[in-house]
Amino acid sequence: MRILVAEDEGELNRLIRCTLEDEGYAVDAVLDGQSALDYLQAGEYDAVILDIMMPKLDGLSVLRRYRSGGGRSPVIFLTARDAIDDRVEGLDSGADDYLVKPFSFAELLARVRVLLRNKGEQKSNTLTVADLTLDLSSHRVTRGGKEIELSSKEFAILEYMMLNEGTILSRESFRNHVWSWDYEGESNVVDVYIRFLRKKIDDGFEKKLIQTVRGSGYMIKG
Repeated sequence: MRILVAEDEGELNRLIRCTLEDEGYAVDAVLDGQSALDYLQAGEYDAVILDIMMPKLDGLSVLRRYRSGGGRSPVIFLTARDAIDDRVEGLDSGADDYLVKPFSFAELLARVRVLLRNKGEQKSNTLTVADLTLDLSSHRVTRGGKEIELSSKEFAILEYMMLNEGTILSRESFRNHVWSWDYEGESNVVDVYIRFLRKKIDDGFEKKLIQTVRGSGYMIKG
């Protein structure tokens, strides 16, 4: 899942980005509101973490312009302002959640998981396809009761596929949701990771869950 972080405090920005990346998310991070709006208008994000008080353009203005242009990604506002009127204004501007500084990173991660569940119409932290299960909070993956060890990137790809069970996902779609904009690796990286996942998810099982759709991409189907 790909997340945009817009926070003008450099150290907090770095800590949020590192925390999210440690959880397997692809992260783009910016330090001002205008850059945040530019990124939102140029790309697609599964979630946005947006500070309110930023230089060049404040978070409220960023979100209003993004929503008025049709942007639908879920947004968590970060702010040091705890007044009820500020919270109401943020939510009325189109935010989905509101977190007041200082906050715990565990709570931030939990709120991100809620946004992603709601976006994918999931009501549980556990995703299931046939006998394959993925726990979003513990990062535990099992198939047929057998635990499967995945790298953070493998986990992110599998999560994206399971959230879109039965949907054909193009290679470009994988790159947009699982890798950040600054990725400069091999062009066949999606195919490489799908091969890794097949060995771990499907090898040894009669029913193959990961399917190739020739000329289109990949999907997972129970």
